[in-house]
Amino acid sequence: MIHFNNLEVAFSDKNNSDLNRAHLLFKTISNPVISKLLTSVVKICLWLKLPISPMIKATVFKHFCGGTTIENSQKVIDKLWESHIGTILDYSAEGKKSEEDFKHVEEETIRTILKSKKENSIPFSVFKFTGITHFSLLEKINNTSVLSEQEEVEKKLFLSRIENICKTAVENKVPIFVDAEESWIQSAIDSITMDMMKKYNKEEVWIYNTLQMYRNDRIAYLNEMVADINNNNYFVGLKLVRGAYHEQEIERSKQKNYPCPVHTTKENTDTDYNKAIKICIENIDKISVCAGTHNEESSTLLMDLMQKHNIQKGDKRIFFSQLLGMSDHISYNIANSGYNVVKYVPYGPVKDVLPYLIRRAEENTSIAGQMGRELINIIEEKKRRKLNKNK
Repeated sequence: MIHFNNLEVAFSDKNNSDLNRAHLLFKTISNPVISKLLTSVVKICLWLKLPISPMIKATVFKHFCGGTTIENSQKVIDKLWESHIGTILDYSAEGKKSEEDFKHVEEETIRTILKSKKENSIPFSVFKFTGITHFSLLEKINNTSVLSEQEEVEKKLFLSRIENICKTAVENKVPIFVDAEESWIQSAIDSITMDMMKKYNKEEVWIYNTLQMYRNDRIAYLNEMVADINNNNYFVGLKLVRGAYHEQEIERSKQKNYPCPVHTTKENTDTDYNKAIKICIENIDKISVCAGTHNEESSTLLMDLMQKHNIQKGDKRIFFSQLLGMSDHISYNIANSGYNVVKYVPYGPVKDVLPYLIRRAEENTSIAGQMGRELINIIEEKKRRKLNKNK
């Protein structure tokens, strides 16, 4: 039985300075009023092009990100690996709109693949479709709308980028995740990613799709997928997450007057997440799964199911995953017990990664609760260290 409250293990690679910075950070984020105010100030500073990067880099960026480049993320990669925790390098530059930017993200993603090939400490790569094409184009593809001549050209370029990334990953034997995004572009993402899985996952899993379990249709989608792989000759890779756009999804469905695509209660999301874990483990011969969760119950469930189905802790078909700087009490204690654990390590220029960092502060109430738990753990560890010092 793993005890997530073993804070000595959870914070084993954090010095007192790291803990003090994290304490201030989570104390700020845990206060909704202060957090919202600071987020607004940052957005205004960005709009005014004020030089706030140094301040951000020394605080929130330092806690949640690996570095500005692959190379200067190495210290974080090595530090995690000392605790048997792998890294997923996530180039988190968002909101780009030019073909030059899309090409750069493609090239950067390939660099992460080649880096992963060389280092056991980096078991996966990852990319977002919106990093390599226009959001508006994905909306049109999703809705099967008629494309203009220019959009047809852009679509061709976009699909060639996906093919290049996936082919490079497979040739270098590096599994790669396709991140999930907003529901109104997700069907296009699902369809294209499924094509890549059917093409490249013939003998083992290289391409992974991501299921957001706050979506109220994902269990049905997963069951359809299971039926399809049992009738056809390919394997499926899945990363399971709860989801990152909850309030946005609810608000849009109200504005545009269509059925809400997400669960409106956390309890229903949790139920579907745990159902999805069970379905994946029951079909482990065909499905490889990465459980992206900051939830202790879901993590325990997966470990229990592995034991029930006689699956070894180090089985490469099963990984646990959390974000860098969050849920260390889960990541470090599970890794310490011999399971496969990875941390998402965002990196990129500070100004480009800011949208990711702002989202960390703006996320829904379940994550707000997460922030409170992070703060409690940090306070308890500081107390423990103080007691030990005074002994």
